Amino acid sequence: MEGIEKVIQFLDEAQTYYLATVEGDQPRVRPFGTALLHQGRLYIQTGKVKNVSRQLAANPKAEICAFKGGQWLRVAGELVTDESREVKVAMLEKMPALKAMYNPDDNNMQMLYFRNASATFCSFTEAPETFSI
Repeated sequence: MEGIEKVIQFLDEAQTYYLATVEGDQPRVRPFGTALLHQGRLYIQTGKVKNVSRQLAANPKAEICAFKGGQWLRVAGELVTDESREVKVAMLEKMPALKAMYNPDDNNMQMLYFRNASATFCSFTEAPETFSI
């Protein structure tokens, strides 16, 4: 399995990951559950009206962390906005519950993909495994 496919499988199985951003000199962390592999890119989703969107506009460097079965995954890189309707539709198809809050044409739904990113799988019993994604 390719590195990015392993990443999305882990995120899907974990269901919840934590996104860390920075606001000034203060770290901000919150739970997320949106993850999508689309055209070879790892995407997450948020709303443009949220603080996280403003934080990423000011500083696109971010990190996510998920934990499952004694193993954790960290993905660090830059998050870049993708305004394409196609990727928004793909996220809504994967996660239909989001349709209650977002639609691809609402000018609020924000899709972000990781650029210049690395993913590291860790546990207390095995050596870390790192991929560029």
